Amino acid sequence: MSIREIPMYINGQPVTSQTKEWRDVVNPATQEVVARVPFCTADEVEQAIANAKEAFTTWRKTPLASRMRIMLKFQALIREHTDELAALISEEHGKTLPDAAGEVGRGLEVVEHACSITSLQLGERASNAANEVDVYTLHQPLGVGAGITAFNFPVMLPCFMFPLAIATGNTFLLKPSEQDPSSSMRLVELAHEAGVPPGVLNVVHGGPDVANQIADHADIKALSFIGSTRVGQLLYDRAAAAGKRMQAMLGAKNHCVIMPDANRSQAVHNLLGSAYGAAGQRCMANSVVVLVGEAREWLADLIEETRTMKVGPGTQLDADLGPLVSPAAKERVERLIATGVEEGATLEVDGRGCQVEGYPDGNFVGPTLFSNVTADMTIYREEVFGPVLCVVSVETLDEAIAFINANPNGNGTSIYTNSGWVARRFETDIDVGQVGINVPIPVPVAYFSFTGSRGSKLGDLGPNGKQAINFWTQTKTVTARWYEPENVSSGINSTIALE
Repeated sequence: MSIREIPMYINGQPVTSQTKEWRDVVNPATQEVVARVPFCTADEVEQAIANAKEAFTTWRKTPLASRMRIMLKFQALIREHTDELAALISEEHGKTLPDAAGEVGRGLEVVEHACSITSLQLGERASNAANEVDVYTLHQPLGVGAGITAFNFPVMLPCFMFPLAIATGNTFLLKPSEQDPSSSMRLVELAHEAGVPPGVLNVVHGGPDVANQIADHADIKALSFIGSTRVGQLLYDRAAAAGKRMQAMLGAKNHCVIMPDANRSQAVHNLLGSAYGAAGQRCMANSVVVLVGEAREWLADLIEETRTMKVGPGTQLDADLGPLVSPAAKERVERLIATGVEEGATLEVDGRGCQVEGYPDGNFVGPTLFSNVTADMTIYREEVFGPVLCVVSVETLDEAIAFINANPNGNGTSIYTNSGWVARRFETDIDVGQVGINVPIPVPVAYFSFTGSRGSKLGDLGPNGKQAINFWTQTKTVTARWYEPENVSSGINSTIALE
């Protein structure tokens, strides 16, 4: 049986790469090779960028209403093809189908937001800022933008990037993850079916060489990256040296605080869904729970409920979590679990050696829970990116806040409480960019910006919301005075004052 080859997408058409380097795309539940993805050549990346640069000359002048109509058609097509996109995500990433469909829904929110571009890209105006002088701003596109995405959300992360980038008048180059590119490619095909013109949205594939070429390239004016801290920092430095804008959403260590007055069942079930869903492969997963005061007695509930969670392939609808994305990811997670035991944490539930009937080769790690975790342990300091939950116990809310603020990351945090005073105190004093109150994963709706902070973010502006409009545009300020033809001044004015 022939293996499907993933194409590039250049000038509105799928293009077969001429590279000699191809990588297998593998179903993580079976190890079956489902596709091959090229590592594009430098000349192919150059061709894609040149094509996007040429397309920018006309796309930037396309009326806002025309761009809006494309986004409206695009969001309708995503709705229509949700099941197809979810199946592709599940096949190559391993997510359960309901989880994959949820991812498509979160990506759809951004496209729906982009449908409001006719109002989002409006400038400001002050009439008679001075005597017969008007001042106004224009939000104009930058040129060619680019996005480099991680494997864990192959539909949502591209949606965090290109819809608003092209809706604001930029052209775009996408480099999806080589581990699960098919759903990203289908998303791009749907965008072109919706009416995105040739050259406005191009796709290349590859590894570090391609990412570095994108970061270094002078014709790319802005770069969005979502992925690991190490890679993001390297690309951010290269992009800065090349004089381009960059937003980099990086790693995390998210905490969930549970107060003793919280709804016990709600807090436990929400937390476990956050920690173990997508097999823990979420930058917004709550991988640390901080039990405060009498809530420390709820550890038994966490252990009991963790043991009931079902592991299976993504197509098994009653599975709570699927496999990790690769054998290497499984090996790393199991190694970190072993390190946790060696360093003195109490392993309450061990997910190593997880076997799923009918899938002997799957990259499965079961839900794993540690108690008695301290801040100096490797399983706390590192982002495990697997179904591993660390339990920390403290006496007071003040201790919980201090513990979280001492962590270098600031992506997201949550608190479960029935006290408005406690919730307000937490949101005020916590030094984390995104806060959930009785919400397990505090990713805001797409018309608010993604606002991770500290070690979880590089760059001033994040994806989505108003910040994304500012990131993908430059502000031009115009100061204008119009004279009556018969009343033009002939004198010289060497001051800078406007009168």
